[in-house]
Amino acid sequence: MSGAGGRPAPPVGPRHVQIRLDEPPRVADVGVGVHGLTGRRDVFRLPDLWQLHLYRYEAELTVDDEVFAIRPGRVSLVPPGAVVRFRYRGRSEHLYAHVEFPPGPATSSVPVMQDAGALTPVLNELLLQAVASGSHRPRRAVADVWAALWRVAELSRMPGEERTHAAVGVAMAYIEAHLAEPLTVPEVAAAAGISHNHLLRLFRAEAGRTVVAYIRGRRLARARHLLRESTLPVAAVAAAVGLPDLQHFNKACRRELGTSPRAVRAARGD
Repeated sequence: MSGAGGRPAPPVGPRHVQIRLDEPPRVADVGVGVHGLTGRRDVFRLPDLWQLHLYRYEAELTVDDEVFAIRPGRVSLVPPGAVVRFRYRGRSEHLYAHVEFPPGPATSSVPVMQDAGALTPVLNELLLQAVASGSHRPRRAVADVWAALWRVAELSRMPGEERTHAAVGVAMAYIEAHLAEPLTVPEVAAAAGISHNHLLRLFRAEAGRTVVAYIRGRRLARARHLLRESTLPVAAVAAAVGLPDLQHFNKACRRELGTSPRAVRAARGD
């Protein structure tokens, strides 16, 4: 693939950077950047801050000595201290956040440039919300930028890193949202947009268990939480996790948690 004049087209980007996302970043600034009005080039660096950009235009970005193609729907994450060179084609508008990650070991490896694809509207909405909140609700802005960064980190994985199949992710989200209701494997498969047998194969490969076992495990994990952390009656807890028959709920607790619901509740102070 070649660019103008036969020159190889700039890549989306093989280079990765290491970031920490298990704690919220400090957001120094978030906004809408408009460039290319008085000149076609910008050269600068931010010594102490990371740059997150969501693009709405075509241009070229050079980070230190590596060139990346900018296209609408692409997102970049540039580390502090990097020399950044933009080459615009005219008026160029992007959403940006300048952040500082907390000290400590990195939790995610993220490409400098990648396509947001179908996630573009979600990132756009999160960053616009952060822009709207920045001046008067800074903690809300931090939450939105942090959420956007998590989404960006999940767009791509390094080789060898665990990555949940998209259909399995949809199925798991559907199960979480419907734990209080009767659930069948065909229903979950339909929600994930795949066949019953395909879902069974994916779950065994990625979750190491059957769909039914996964649902049972999630029901009882939520039941344990409610028994230990709330004062809801046992019957209400059973109904909240889709096991309203108390005899069945008691048996499920003993099988999955190793003890009765009342014993789980009695141990909450341990």
